[in-house]
Amino acid sequence: MAGGAMAGGAKTDGTMADGATPNKLTATPEGPRSKRGAVELVSVSKRYGNTTAVDAITLKIPAGGYCCLLGPSGCGKSSTLRMIAGHESISDGDLIVDGQNIGDQPPAKRGTAMMFQDYALFPHLDCTDNVAFSLRMRGVGKAERRAKARDMLALVHMDAYAQRMPAQLSGGQQQRIALARALLTNPHVLLLDEPLSALDPFLRVKMRAELRRLQRELGITFIHVTHSQEEALALADMVVVMEDGHIRQAGSPREVFNHPRTPFIAQFIGGHNVVPAKVEGLDAGMVHLSGPGAGQFTLPLGSRPAPKAGGSVSFAVRGDRVTLTRPDAGSAAGLLTPNRLTARAVGAEYNGQTVRLSLAAEGLEDFVVLMDEATFHADPIEDGATVLASWAPEASHLLDDR
Repeated sequence: MAGGAMAGGAKTDGTMADGATPNKLTATPEGPRSKRGAVELVSVSKRYGNTTAVDAITLKIPAGGYCCLLGPSGCGKSSTLRMIAGHESISDGDLIVDGQNIGDQPPAKRGTAMMFQDYALFPHLDCTDNVAFSLRMRGVGKAERRAKARDMLALVHMDAYAQRMPAQLSGGQQQRIALARALLTNPHVLLLDEPLSALDPFLRVKMRAELRRLQRELGITFIHVTHSQEEALALADMVVVMEDGHIRQAGSPREVFNHPRTPFIAQFIGGHNVVPAKVEGLDAGMVHLSGPGAGQFTLPLGSRPAPKAGGSVSFAVRGDRVTLTRPDAGSAAGLLTPNRLTARAVGAEYNGQTVRLSLAAEGLEDFVVLMDEATFHADPIEDGATVLASWAPEASHLLDDR
């Protein structure tokens, strides 16, 4: 059933196999339910003929966590979600949920539910019957299934719309109905495939808050596929960045944003510039580099292996940590900083609170500086102007080649 719940363990009387009833999913007066839905993927692969969509990924998602699988189209994130749901077979590897290997189980036996990007509500049924549909298919009596559906509608703040038809609802309201329908099956893991992509930006922000509220109240695991960096950072406890069927980095939103491991992650997650450089030397835990724009750079080495002198590396620097000065106006201060390059302004984009200023130099394209809107407009930098960009060592870090 597209757009609805694909989970099970329910008996024909409407109770779950473990004795729980779907309407018991709501938080108790004492607080949320115990956390459940620990998910572990062990060397999981998915092949379509000669094409490998997911390549031996291993991942642990804690019970009751909110995990976002983030990456561009074709990176394997949706295939991973569908394997967890049971809508795609696993070519190799194991899928473990709450200590049980469920890789060979049908969707209805996994304790998972999936909400699709296309909500696919039944146009001829009102909201209550749309939510109750899975219980109807299991033979639950009309009064009982509608009562349980109304409990779910209240949970997603849609009880006032119980008798409306899908055509009478906004996109955000339709999403809540689809969400209630998935939650009715009492899953341990809720799987969401780009659930916010069809909503306008204002509603998307509101629904982010609603999803986070529900996840915290219910204490179940949410696994959410998205290509939106902002969405993943706002929602997740764990961000998993995927590329070409591999997991490139997994960690807290702050960790992934502040310390992207590779050039791909730094560029995809946003807010960072990737600068190619040559190793000039090392000393006292610092690495000294040279690079584009007559650049001179000093970065902390941290726990990384020391690169070889004369070798090529790349590093990331946050665009909001860069200071700009003009060669004819106080640039001497910039020349004293351990990280600096000279570049030419090639375009400014006004974004409300910030201005996104693009710089270019030989060997370096689209170096972006994020400036406070008031600061920029107090002394605008025109296209073609030469500027000195500088930053503190801790605003940048070395990247892995892959």
